[in-house]
Amino acid sequence: MMKYVLLLLSLSLFTRSNMEKIYTFSTQTNIKEWRIVNDDVMGGRSNSSLKISDAGHGHFIGHVSLANNGGFASIQLNTNIKLAEEKKFVVLRVKGDGKRYELRLKGNTSQSESYVHSFSTSGEWQILKLAIREFYPQFRGRKMNIPNFNFENIEQLSFLIANSQEEDFELLIDWIGLE
Repeated sequence: MMKYVLLLLSLSLFTRSNMEKIYTFSTQTNIKEWRIVNDDVMGGRSNSSLKISDAGHGHFIGHVSLANNGGFASIQLNTNIKLAEEKKFVVLRVKGDGKRYELRLKGNTSQSESYVHSFSTSGEWQILKLAIREFYPQFRGRKMNIPNFNFENIEQLSFLIANSQEEDFELLIDWIGLE
């Protein structure tokens, strides 16, 4: 009997995730920590907002317009997260509308480029693991010929939608973690 208890204990320790939440939305979230950045910064007509849902999730919602060479909507959070060497993934718990979104990282807020990883949503709650080494550099929609994300810090997180089409969108965000 003791052998089985030790085996179960070993298995539970082996399968336990080393995931750490770095941002959790709740009814207490200060929504003003996040900044809306849409294509209107360059003449576009897209609009978006970030609110807290009754259940305490971040609710990123809006409309992407292609008018005036527009085509994106985003929310940004400036932060200061030290990346431990063993952390290999950004983990998200989100519920989208079946559309594709991007999570963007910056190792330094003064960088012009963002490091991008796209993800698709299913309409149901999902836990997504995005490999940090796969976040590729992009500036104004163009991939850059420099190394992928390789910084020791994350100073900015962004969610962005830019699917080259006119569309309404809705993304619920529960939490963001590192694993």
